[in-house]
Amino acid sequence: MWKSRPEAREFGLGSARDISLADAREAAAAARKLKATGTDPILERDRIAAEKRAESARAITFKQCAETYIESQRAEWKNAKHMAQWPSTLGTYVYPVIGSLPVGTVQRESIESILRPIWTSKTETAKRVRQRIETVLDWATAKGYRFGDNPARWEGLLEHMFPNPTKVAPVKHHPALPYSKIPSFMARLRSKDSVSARALEFAILNAARTVAVIGATWDEIDLAAKVWTVPPLRTGSKIPEDSAARRVPLAARSIEILENLPRRKGNPHVFIGGKGNKGLSNMALLEMMRGLESKYVPHGFRSTFKDWCSEETNFPNETSEAALWHKVADKVEASYRRGDLFDKRRRLMEAWERYCAGKAQANEVVPIRAEAVAA
Repeated sequence: MWKSRPEAREFGLGSARDISLADAREAAAAARKLKATGTDPILERDRIAAEKRAESARAITFKQCAETYIESQRAEWKNAKHMAQWPSTLGTYVYPVIGSLPVGTVQRESIESILRPIWTSKTETAKRVRQRIETVLDWATAKGYRFGDNPARWEGLLEHMFPNPTKVAPVKHHPALPYSKIPSFMARLRSKDSVSARALEFAILNAARTVAVIGATWDEIDLAAKVWTVPPLRTGSKIPEDSAARRVPLAARSIEILENLPRRKGNPHVFIGGKGNKGLSNMALLEMMRGLESKYVPHGFRSTFKDWCSEETNFPNETSEAALWHKVADKVEASYRRGDLFDKRRRLMEAWERYCAGKAQANEVVPIRAEAVAA
């Protein structure tokens, strides 16, 4: 039976400018030998090239991966301190041990040798170093520079090698003003006539994080709807899947603050800083606290708010948790909850504003039946 010949394929040897005639003849002869043995010269060439690429990828060092990862994240990392901490901690603790190693060869033993000297003496730093190593190795795996499990992961691996960091160095909570003292503190704060004072007051009234407030821009504010929409990068979430914009209901005093703030042409920030088109610095609110001779810190007012919610109101816990932008702890509950309890949070923040102004009635804020009906 007659069989058709396979379609001919061309196999280039390279430009005549780069390869001599003798070399071309030698390469052609080698290709014919491969074909004679049943090996496709083109496929063999591609295989060898792929092996060289893989070998080159395996040679990339941990430091090279880390530096590339850091550079790729600069557009997302808005916090200058955060951007500086990455290369600083890696340079101090990590690069001397594994910086020059091919990233694909990094093993658990090396991670242990980095962490063990600082785990009990510099626990918080050690925890962050571990997280950063894990992130870089995950990135390297995604890029195809390494394979297998991550030797820096905590769950199921390093948790068996080191004591729990929360037990080694218990978390130190931000000092928080007792909620009973909020009305008098707010009266003192309102007597101060500065952008920093209004920013701190706005943060307290909305139980907001400092980074969210000082970075606020006018395009996030809807005065008519009385809503402030905080973009994901400033919500403070450490959980990527929980990073989403947050709507904040603005009560009367917050609107009044916004309407009376000074504006500067070319500066998009709600709370303008002293120079150019920038907002307030991340120290502005803390400096205002010090100016009031307070031992407390701005972030502590979120705890003040939470204590007041728990002790003095009948609002459900999930409402105050949503107001603080906390992630729902129960995974089953979180999978069913789609809303952000916006209307309930508006009523809560209005009640909080009244309390801060010293206008809350005895045993306020919303009787439990009233809240149930309103829901």
